[in-house]
Amino acid sequence: MTPVDLAWACARAMYDRDPTSRHLGMNIEDMGPGSARVSMVVTAAMSNGHGTAHGGMIFALADSAFAFACNARNVMTVGQSCTITYLTPAHVGETLSAVAVETALAGRNGIYDVAVTGQDGRIVATFRGQSAALRNSVINEETP
Repeated sequence: MTPVDLAWACARAMYDRDPTSRHLGMNIEDMGPGSARVSMVVTAAMSNGHGTAHGGMIFALADSAFAFACNARNVMTVGQSCTITYLTPAHVGETLSAVAVETALAGRNGIYDVAVTGQDGRIVATFRGQSAALRNSVINEETP
């Protein structure tokens, strides 16, 4: 199994066990070792009192991309801490994309940067997550 195939297998296994990402309509668009691209359409149920995307929904998208990226090498990994900065509003009906990229990996700890963009390419939010690897695998590597 190639590293990219393994990343996709881990993402599929995690997505199958992740009712939140599925319920919010997230789609995994690309995977690689330490990276992921996930998209989501902002629905009316995801809006806030200003009629724009609720920050928690944007955070959820970024957090899911972070999770798929840091588990892509088949080492069960959890978020240790994260921050988000909201830059521009997202609107109902808009497709958001979150691209997570590993920027550092040292022992059991990693740092991942996630850019959330609107469908016109503008940056909606930036997210930085720190991960901690556990001692388990995401999947059995023999799983197709």
